Amino acid sequence: MTVFDWYHAWLEAWPWLHYVIAAFIVLIFLVLRKLFTRFIFAIIKMVSKHGKSPFLGNLLFAFEKPMRMLIVVLGVYFAVLYLDPRPDIMVVVNRLLRTFIIIFFGWGFFNFSGTSSDLFTRLGRKIDGDQDSMLIPFISRILRGLILVLMFTVIAMEWNYDINGFIAGLGLGGLAFALAAQDTIANFFGGVILVTEQPFKKDDWIQTPTVEGIVEDIHFRSTKVRTFEESLVTVPNSTIAHEAITNWSEMRKRQIFFYVNVKYDTPVEKLRSVSERVRQEIKQAPEIHPDEIDIYFREFEESGLALMFYYFTYETSWAKWLAIKEKYNFRILEVLHEENVEIALPGRDLYMQREEERRVSEANTDK
Repeated sequence: MTVFDWYHAWLEAWPWLHYVIAAFIVLIFLVLRKLFTRFIFAIIKMVSKHGKSPFLGNLLFAFEKPMRMLIVVLGVYFAVLYLDPRPDIMVVVNRLLRTFIIIFFGWGFFNFSGTSSDLFTRLGRKIDGDQDSMLIPFISRILRGLILVLMFTVIAMEWNYDINGFIAGLGLGGLAFALAAQDTIANFFGGVILVTEQPFKKDDWIQTPTVEGIVEDIHFRSTKVRTFEESLVTVPNSTIAHEAITNWSEMRKRQIFFYVNVKYDTPVEKLRSVSERVRQEIKQAPEIHPDEIDIYFREFEESGLALMFYYFTYETSWAKWLAIKEKYNFRILEVLHEENVEIALPGRDLYMQREEERRVSEANTDK
């Protein structure tokens, strides 16, 4: 009696051992999955770090989780094969295996088309030199949507679903769908305009008639803007694409412009000295842009003599710009104090006559 004859006789005596062996096959694949993900991907990670391009490493890592799933599926498949089910059951099992293989590839390429992948990092640098551009997540979402549609289409074909009938049904209902989705389509193409023309990018400070704040993200339908009150405003793309957009983050220099009114009784020499001293100090300041510095006695205002201060800073960020403005505002106050020039307060002078003087004046007028 051979070993195989003894083995078959043993299994015939205890039929439940077939299920134990099938479970053991699944267990072996589970152990292989752990070994595969622990050692194989550790080697891939090491090789990708020393390689010239991380493209292949990123592609393989995108398939890491799908591979874990596929190994388990293969273990279950071989366990079912060992149990030798009926042919009609095997037809369904084979279809399920092919379905999971389709999901494996769709899941892997879905992960690889994420915005953090090497593919989109390089694409962002080639398109506009900025990997954080909103164009990249926008393209990523479109590509991921196409991958999902293609994956479910192939799965439907695998299960003999009539794709042609489904497409024909879409054609018949296409007009009604287009009419119902006019706003959605307009917002989608508004988003396409925003990411292609790029009037702003992520983290830019923008101002439109609708909203002002920091751009957080752009989606198919809308753009999210964080206002300075820390509220989140979601603006339809079709709205923001048709509005005048001021991108304050694109400032090359930042303006400082204000008036200071001094009293009318200020001597001309003092007024001229203040203007000249402040002008010379600001021209020599390293924080001030030298292209345009205008500090002049500008107007005869109702409340005083108006000194105009108009210049630009190199710094455009809000906090640093305020610090520079404060520094030279203090310096202007110091110069005014040193020259004994007083700031005029808005007001009016009111003159009152005594009652007796008023009567004498009226009597003289009557004569």
